This record gives sequence, structure tokens and C-alpha cells, in this order.
Amino acid sequence: MPACPRCHQSVAPQAIACPSCHMPLKAHGHPGMPLHRATGSEPLCLTCTYHADDTCTFPKRPEAMDCTLYNDVNKPLLVAPVSYTGSDRLKTWAKRHAGFLALLGLLLLSLMVVLVR
Repeated sequence: MPACPRCHQSVAPQAIACPSCHMPLKAHGHPGMPLHRATGSEPLCLTCTYHADDTCTFPKRPEAMDCTLYNDVNKPLLVAPVSYTGSDRLKTWAKRHAGFLALLGLLLLSLMVVLVR
């Protein structure tokens, strides 16, 4: 179990706030949004990827001591390559072009009605 940065008591991983000192541990009260905090007196921005490439739009920049988007420069972002199968591609295409497929179906239906007469 992780420890609270302020009182060092054990805290459940999904806890929004520390049960002992009530320090917020998750951003905006959402259990899925971690709130990164600086451990010393040095702000997080000095070691953040977004500050290094000048894409950070956080209002507290460059003195932010806590941040929801912090990404350490020393730890690379791992993005897993996405591989799609043929059926996944077909399903995605069909969802994107549902209107076209419906129009094509109506056109084929009307053509069949004309040919039957």
C-alpha cells in the first residue's frame, strides 16, 4: 500500500484523500486521475517532459509542486503498437461509413424492385 506524502500513513491505492490528514491524493476527486507531487523543494516542471519540449499549458508552470500530467524526462513514454486484424478494420470501416452503406442498401433494394416488375 502506498503511503501519504504528508503524514506517511498507509493509504489504499484508490483513496481520493488520506484518511488521517485529509490531504488530496487524486486529482479533482477522481480515483483514476493521479496527482503527482514534488517530494523536495524543487518543482516538478524541472524534470517534466512537457516543460522540456515547451508543450505544457499548466497555469502553475514553471513552479508547479503538484500536477496531473507530470511525466518524468528520465522515464520514456511507452506506447504499445496497435495491430488491427482484417475483421477489426472491416468493422471500423462499416461504422464510419454507415450512412453510405444504408444509402447503398436502399439503392440496391429499389433496383431489385424495378427489375422484379
